[in-house]
Amino acid sequence: MSNNAKIAAGGVAVGLILLIWLPWWASLLIILGVPAAAYLTLDPSQRRRLRRATRKELGR
Repeated sequence: MSNNAKIAAGGVAVGLILLIWLPWWASLLIILGVPAAAYLTLDPSQRRRLRRATRKELGR
């Protein structure tokens, strides 16, 4: 199992636990807010590099 698959499985498990333990709106805020906060902490150059790395480039 790759590292990305382990992280995804852990995220799903945490999300399910949060849905059971907290009201649905609170868990939704946490699930959406953590990645958004992590993205906003990046420098502008790091954000540019992240967007460029995830886009498919034509001709490759």
